[in-house]
Parts: sequence; C-alpha cells; structure tokens
Amino acid sequence: MEIARASNGTKRMNLPLPSTAQPPFWRPVHSLIIVVGNYGSGKTEVAVNLALQLAGQGLRVRLADLDVVNLYFRSREAQACLEAHQVEVVVPQGPMRYADAPVILPQVRGMIADPQVDCAIFDVGGNDVGATVLSSLHDVLAGTPAHVLQVINARRPFTSTVDECLQMMDSIEKSGRVRVTELVSNTHLLDDTDVSHVAEGVRLTAAVAQARALPLAFVTVPAALSTCADVLALPHPVMPLTRRLPTPWAPATPGGQ
Repeated sequence: MEIARASNGTKRMNLPLPSTAQPPFWRPVHSLIIVVGNYGSGKTEVAVNLALQLAGQGLRVRLADLDVVNLYFRSREAQACLEAHQVEVVVPQGPMRYADAPVILPQVRGMIADPQVDCAIFDVGGNDVGATVLSSLHDVLAGTPAHVLQVINARRPFTSTVDECLQMMDSIEKSGRVRVTELVSNTHLLDDTDVSHVAEGVRLTAAVAQARALPLAFVTVPAALSTCADVLALPHPVMPLTRRLPTPWAPATPGGQ
C-alpha cells in the first residue's frame, strides 16, 4: 500500500481496486469469543462494537466484562447502549460494580455453553496481567472451541512492531492459558484517525498474522471513514467503529443510537 496526498493535503491510500466486492463481515464459527490485547489497544471498544454488530445480524449476544485490573474504559460503561440493542451484559452489581477486585461471577462460567446464547463475548483486561483472569476459567475453557481475538493498535507502545506484537501475544497466551486464533487491526488516533493510519495498522497486523500463520479476522475503521473508496478496497472484512465508551474529554455516542 502506498500513501499519497490528495490536492487538499489529506493523506490517502493508493490501493488497487479488488476484483470482487469487499469480503462480508466476519461471522464467528464458535459461540465463544474472547477479546484480548495490550493496554490502550482499544479492545473494549472492539468488543462492544462487535457485540452490537453481531446483535444487529439477529444473533443472541451476551457480553461479560472481565476487566478486573483497570477502573477505566471497561465495557460496563456501555451497558445502557448494549442493552438498548438487546445485548445482555454480565457485570458485578452493587458496590462491586466499579471495584478493581478480581470478581468472576458464576454467570460467566454459565455463558460458555449456554444454548440460549448465539455469541458469548469475553472482554478481557489488558496485557498479560488482564489475561490472568482466563486462567481461572481454564477448567471449562480448555475443552471449549473459541475465537481468541488479539486486538492490535500500531500506534500504541509495545505493539508498534511485529516482534513487539508477538511478544505481547506470547505473554497473553502464557498468562491466560489460551491460544490466540485470530487478529484484529484496530490502529487509530481517536478523532485524528485517517486512512493512512488504517493502512499502517493493516500492514502491521497482516505481518503479525503471517509470522504466526493466523488469519486477520477484520479491520476496524472509524464509522466516518467506512465508506471511503480506499477503505472499501481493503481485502479484509471491515467493522465500522463508533466510540461507545465515555472519556474524560468527550462523551460517548448516546446509548440508543
């Protein structure tokens, strides 16, 4: 992919037009989806948007907030939005809702093989520390087919090179006692993201995928860029991403939208 500047000074990707339409969005084969990644990779926004995307396809989706190490940017912050779209959210209630204690609800284990759920999504905490929670579920996870998605943001520390991404993968797998099965490209700079950042992330994530012989499941793109010709030319499924988690400097998209 080559990066060029348009006459207005904005960056754009020079991508060959594909011979066929962009692949349809990624659809899970297994009912269990585990989302992991490093701190700041955007994995929680990916998990929340993925839940909404799958629910929009008519699937029965349940999301468990398993981030027990970070008080901020947890999927429980998007609970109203998720429930407005018929996504069930499993999260501690009462005084434990905002605690940083390692609370694993009994419902989490029940999600793993619940016939009433088409997709169970685990939003796991960052780095190897956050992934430790998975090791406490190893007795039930070990025999359960699952998608383990590692979210990669090339603009975050410790995942800006192939070697760093592989080291992060190794540490998460060791700590969580799971194997990453697919990758998600989620490179962005919040509201300053342009298509060149998307291209940068795709290049890095594709190289990591090649190094481990793993599929690149899908690419996230800010919703405002999702219809750009350069994005439509990507040879990977694309998930338009809308910010659903509030930040100290900006509110999230309203829950019902």
